[in-house]
Amino acid sequence: MRLVIVHYHLRPGGIRRVIELATPHLVRAALRPITRVVLATGQRADQQWHDHFIHQLSGIPVEVLVEPSFNYLSEQRRSPECIKTRIHLTLRQLFSDSDRSDTLVWAHNLAVGRNLLLTRELAGACAARGIPLVAHHHDWWFDNRWVRWPEMRRFGVRTLADAAQTVFPQQNNVLHAAINHADAAILARHFGQRTLWIPNLSEPAPLPSRARVRAARRWLRGKLAHDGAPVWLLPCRMLRRKNVAEALLLTRWLRPEAWLVVTGAVSSADESPYFNTLERAAAVHHWRLRLGVLADDESRKPNVSELLAASEAVLLTSIQEGFGLPYLEAAAARRPLIARRLPNIAPDLDRFGFCFPQAYDEILIPPLVFDWRAERVRQQRRFNHWRAAMPAFARSLVPQPPILATKLPGAVPFSRLTLTAQLEVLANPLRQTWAACAPLNPFLETWRQRASDGELRVTTWPRSAKRWLSGEAYARRFFTALAAKPESWKSPFSPLRVQSDFIASKLDVRNLYPLLWSKHA
Repeated sequence: MRLVIVHYHLRPGGIRRVIELATPHLVRAALRPITRVVLATGQRADQQWHDHFIHQLSGIPVEVLVEPSFNYLSEQRRSPECIKTRIHLTLRQLFSDSDRSDTLVWAHNLAVGRNLLLTRELAGACAARGIPLVAHHHDWWFDNRWVRWPEMRRFGVRTLADAAQTVFPQQNNVLHAAINHADAAILARHFGQRTLWIPNLSEPAPLPSRARVRAARRWLRGKLAHDGAPVWLLPCRMLRRKNVAEALLLTRWLRPEAWLVVTGAVSSADESPYFNTLERAAAVHHWRLRLGVLADDESRKPNVSELLAASEAVLLTSIQEGFGLPYLEAAAARRPLIARRLPNIAPDLDRFGFCFPQAYDEILIPPLVFDWRAERVRQQRRFNHWRAAMPAFARSLVPQPPILATKLPGAVPFSRLTLTAQLEVLANPLRQTWAACAPLNPFLETWRQRASDGELRVTTWPRSAKRWLSGEAYARRFFTALAAKPESWKSPFSPLRVQSDFIASKLDVRNLYPLLWSKHA
């Protein structure tokens, strides 16, 4: 059997990491032997990753099919019709001699909306040949990504019904996989046994050698031009939803002498304004912030696990995640973690058996450390523009964001500010913001003392996690779902109703963040 893995690109990030970790387990556990793996993508991975991926598969042939039309539509210049034609012809060639008996397609993030032409063509090509398609959903286009709606319309998805039928096709060969239980529960209401909840696999690996850790620390010192200052690591790509300014605020409060280092660079043009604004502000104010430290193409740079081991602490300040691998990466690396509790992920982490001693819900900020009135005007303008771009059904469901729901100045979560207001907070003298904010966030005093004493607490890896997160468990869940009786895949459902349930959930007031209303900083 041939395993075809489809993703827009193979840039560094969580999805590439899942592909890298999971594929060897899937190959070993397949019900029928997998004799070939195809990576079908719009952008090839770097050679180092590619060589490592092939090595992990122990002799299974790997073919890389690079077709630029598979990449994000926003990064392509051809007409929609030309892109669609190229996708169609590439898939026809890829599946020219395939059928249900010899091919399995594992496709990632088809519902994120970055290329719904690919989503539609891939579903149609698999359905025409009866090829099982595992649509592995890490993110959703309707989850705080409404700025993408005009682009989707330009490429032929004119209505919510069009989007629903593209993301949730009515063919009986599609298995929908979600990486958190909250999303899987919505899918299961509509798809029954065609739903798979499959948490991202993660297991503690042998720690890097002392020599590799020392080398990583030397490398960091060279990058940061410092001599022995501690490093706090934010292992992520530069995305607005990573809420990097909050990680910087916490680092400066809890460990003023530390550098905050972000591993990844900008992942797409939409995120460039955010990156550039943060970088300029850090230069102006001389903040100890280094963005995209692994972005340079260097043959001897450390990997993420080596950087984790070389860092004093790890942060995860995201306002939106499908799974949140850094929670587990920090535990596996035995590094202390300071992290936001995300409501769609925290129950899963509890179920796995993890306990994070430095987890928090929000960092409250009083209005005296930023211009509350200007921020309220700014948010109203951005919110109105964001909401106006939505289709009528979604617009009718959007509640008032917290800062717009009251005219009286009051404490606001830092995560609910625009980047402009976040930078206003950071620009204040450190002692002033600490004195104003510490009483609103009493847990921070304890963490500050722990950081000063070198006693930030580490999350231990629970024995119970293996049941959920091991490679064997991952492969077993994957193939058990695929082996379900064919008749269980034929239950009727309404694509529009599935999507409407998701939209209602994602537009809850808890999920409204100004950082995500506009790509402009």
